[in-house]
Amino acid sequence: MEATHFLGSRGSSLLSTLPHRRHKHNKHKQSSLLVVAVLTPPATEKTSFIPADNSMSGVGKNTTAIYNDSWFDRIAIDYLSKSVQSATGLMNRKSGYESLVEAASMAARNFGPLKQHEVVIQALEKAFPRPILSLIKMLLPQSKFAREYFAIFTTLFFAWLVGPCEVRESELNGRREKNVVRIKKCRFLEQTNCVGMCNNLCKIPSQTFIKESLGMPVYMVPNFEDMSCEMIFGQEAPASKDDPALNQPCYKLCNNSNSTCSKYLSLACYESQTNRTF
Repeated sequence: MEATHFLGSRGSSLLSTLPHRRHKHNKHKQSSLLVVAVLTPPATEKTSFIPADNSMSGVGKNTTAIYNDSWFDRIAIDYLSKSVQSATGLMNRKSGYESLVEAASMAARNFGPLKQHEVVIQALEKAFPRPILSLIKMLLPQSKFAREYFAIFTTLFFAWLVGPCEVRESELNGRREKNVVRIKKCRFLEQTNCVGMCNNLCKIPSQTFIKESLGMPVYMVPNFEDMSCEMIFGQEAPASKDDPALNQPCYKLCNNSNSTCSKYLSLACYESQTNRTF
């Protein structure tokens, strides 16, 4: 109720202005309209999250989530998957979330870490045209309101990508703010089951994209034990050498446990592969 009221009372004006923004080129206009449509949830359908009693490779006994994606979720997933495939030039014939995971896996198998960061940022730029991002950046400069708005917006519109999430408080600049998104169990990490893919195809490029395109620092803190994650808006990400997530060894049953893992994924996966016992 709180998130809905917040968005309706203060944030709806931003979303409502986006479709009416005029552009000189039809291509930009069509892209903008498509993105706004993708970011508008249906009135009645929501993602269903059903725990199952399957054990999860890599982290021991746990529950594996089963998602009953709504039509809105399927449109958004397909759109992002196609954006990733277009950025990498590597196509696949799978559908739904499997197509997105396959697109990411193909990028991991064919590119090194830095190239993976680049192609994800390119895919995000394709999915979210620069005029929209520039407008958001202009209307929402760094502030307590902006940080809380981003947190609420993420929980409402991106559960199809990362799974169920909620807004939490943290202390920033000496005061309490609702600027943290806690992802209960990351859908992408669970499906890929790879620390390297989490870091190289989600965490690092997302932090860079959000800061550079929207002017909002964000620090993503994955927990590889329970596959949860926190997105802390307004907090700068530490240097790579000081980020605990980038020194995390990969799961013993990493989905990329083959010759390509040690060659193309992060140092975490490389160490996991070279130290693997069969």
